[in-house]
Amino acid sequence: MLQKIQETADFIKSKVQVLPKTGIILGTGLGNLVTQLTEKLEIPYETIPNFPVSTVEGHSGKLIFGKLGDVNVLAMQGRFHYYEGYNMKEVTFPVRVMKALGIENLLVSNASGGMHPDFEIGDLMIITDHINTFPEHPLRGKNFNELGTRFPDMSEAYSKELIEKARAIAKRNNIKTVEGVYVGTSGPTFETPAEYKYFRIIGGDAVGMSTVPEVIVANHAGMKVFGMSIITDLGVEGKIVEVSHEEVQEVGNKAQPLMTQIMKELVAEIS
Repeated sequence: MLQKIQETADFIKSKVQVLPKTGIILGTGLGNLVTQLTEKLEIPYETIPNFPVSTVEGHSGKLIFGKLGDVNVLAMQGRFHYYEGYNMKEVTFPVRVMKALGIENLLVSNASGGMHPDFEIGDLMIITDHINTFPEHPLRGKNFNELGTRFPDMSEAYSKELIEKARAIAKRNNIKTVEGVYVGTSGPTFETPAEYKYFRIIGGDAVGMSTVPEVIVANHAGMKVFGMSIITDLGVEGKIVEVSHEEVQEVGNKAQPLMTQIMKELVAEIS
């Protein structure tokens, strides 16, 4: 594991001149943030040693180094999901590599189903916390102290400081945001009405099939994390309708300029 991380990091370092401090994982429908990047260097996943290859429509699969505004960033266009058949070590491998490259702040985004009765389709939700319902934990197995402590604290999985900054940015730009707890599930099915109800009862505001494993590993590695969801469908009683991956992407595309604005200003502030 340690050897693989090092090997991959060394390969990437050999291609890149400037190593950024901020990494961004772009989720469903949010890949357009890359259009804002300048001085881009793109490395397709399939050319990177030890990297898994994305299999999902709408996830193109490359690491992109570039500038967002004046700040150097590393963007992951296309993430790896547990439902694709990867194990959790593979799903979170890129986060390990980011840490080895010197990334200190990780910004994550996703599409999710809203369960809070006040949420509307297209809302941007700042993630304040999460509930992990995945059947496999990314830190299961031997712990390498070089990567992080055996029992990591998760009392502030999402940085309060970054949440505070994002709130101020949204307010300044008149962008409506909501806040809530993200429930991570294995997928690939969307939820049944009873499952939505259950996730709401246990304290969830939105549910999706990614993010949680990456955030756990980022915390294990000592990174600061900020997360945001686009509410692409609703799991609220009386508002549940049939949903498709295409519709999720469509809502994501409409809301993404607003999320891009928040992310862009947040990156500038934390640099």
